[in-house]
Amino acid sequence: MTPRYDKIHNRFKFNGLHFDFEDLKEVAYSLIKEGESYEKVTGNFLIDWLNNKDYLHVKTSGSTGQPKLLKLKKQAMVNSAIATGDFFGLEPGNTAIDCLPSHYIAGKMMLVRAMILGLEIDCVAPSAHPIFDYEKCYDFCAMIPLQLKHTVNYTQNIKTIIIGGSKVTKPLLEHIQNCPSKFYETYGMTETVTHVAVRQLESKAVKGDHLFRALPNVSFAQDDRDCLIINASKLVKEVLITNDIVDLKSETSFVLKGRYDNVINSAGVKLFPEQIEEKLQPVIDERFIVAGEEDATLGEKLVLIVENPRDSEESIAKRIKLVKGLTKFEVPKHIYTLDKFVETVNGKIQRKKTVKAVLG
Repeated sequence: MTPRYDKIHNRFKFNGLHFDFEDLKEVAYSLIKEGESYEKVTGNFLIDWLNNKDYLHVKTSGSTGQPKLLKLKKQAMVNSAIATGDFFGLEPGNTAIDCLPSHYIAGKMMLVRAMILGLEIDCVAPSAHPIFDYEKCYDFCAMIPLQLKHTVNYTQNIKTIIIGGSKVTKPLLEHIQNCPSKFYETYGMTETVTHVAVRQLESKAVKGDHLFRALPNVSFAQDDRDCLIINASKLVKEVLITNDIVDLKSETSFVLKGRYDNVINSAGVKLFPEQIEEKLQPVIDERFIVAGEEDATLGEKLVLIVENPRDSEESIAKRIKLVKGLTKFEVPKHIYTLDKFVETVNGKIQRKKTVKAVLG
């Protein structure tokens, strides 16, 4: 029998203590009244989850457009939690860390997974460098890449770590190859109630996989733009057409290439910024993006935008020339600098606004 959103698993624990449905309401009110700022947000989410409505409103991050307020069915969130539990083999009594803010879907879903699957969850402040019990063994945790970057040397006692919110950088990928945990890059969005596919990353525990693979009850197709179509009826009623260009390998696996609205057409050659940025990561320490700038000859020329660089543009250009595997079209024709990238409230780069700030 499928668990329901109005039931709390009898093995669920919050910060070491068991609470049933009614008890958890009291905890929520206490967090709102007496908790730290992040705990007040958690309390507000719990109040929304424990009310008699079958839905709640969730705000998108705004990284690919204006932030939106979406109405999500609580049962869809339960179904997502079950799919994650099935995929990763999570069982009642397993331990988890929640170090994500409860403002957004990823943080909310950590709590939902705990309540539905019967996890024992420890909630810590959702900082860039989360502090948790490094000696305690945990079965499951979700982080953004920045958090993992700061704590990767302390994750040896976490069995499985999922990573989402932004691209996992090449230096971080190389670092986790020497770690004993299992790491997975996630693919998903608020509309799909967090991730619908994951890609296993190489570590001491397992070999890596270049494919994103679907969670249970999810399948994929492509439209005429080569963009991903998501079929996940237990999460969202309608078929979801994305702007993510993929190389579809099967109904349940794909290679992610880049955003349709980011593609640069330079002299008839399609350039995917995300793939070029991955190649450039080893030679640029600061945050950066590549973009297309109007050009009379090429139509669009590739340019590089670097945030507050320590080195000169000439020095960066010299290092780029040493990068193997760049085609002549993938070498930036000009380098721009910007003191500060335009960000969403949770630190994601707003690509279009950042480009506009530089190119006008």
